[in-house]
Amino acid sequence: MLVTTTHNIEGKRITRYHGLVAGEAILGANLFKDLFAGIRDLVGGRSATYEKELQRARDIALEELQRRAHDLGANAVVGVDLDYEVLGKSNGMLMVSASGTAVLVE
Repeated sequence: MLVTTTHNIEGKRITRYHGLVAGEAILGANLFKDLFAGIRDLVGGRSATYEKELQRARDIALEELQRRAHDLGANAVVGVDLDYEVLGKSNGMLMVSASGTAVLVE
């Protein structure tokens, strides 16, 4: 399935709009993982642990978006927007949402 942030796909013609689709992922961070990530990554300024979790959440959200588009009969999603949010400062829940328009292209 084609997924793009643009509103059209070069060389393809949108023949049908199926509507808005979205995918979400909410992941909780493990307390020990957080502790060790903070210690290990403090010097370098980057957290490989958090980067992996962020990538995982993004992948889940995009897979869900594509599944929902496929269920509507679409073969592409255009105008995709990714949003990131931390839910609750104390529990460290990470939410990634992806939304776009499910379309049929030829």
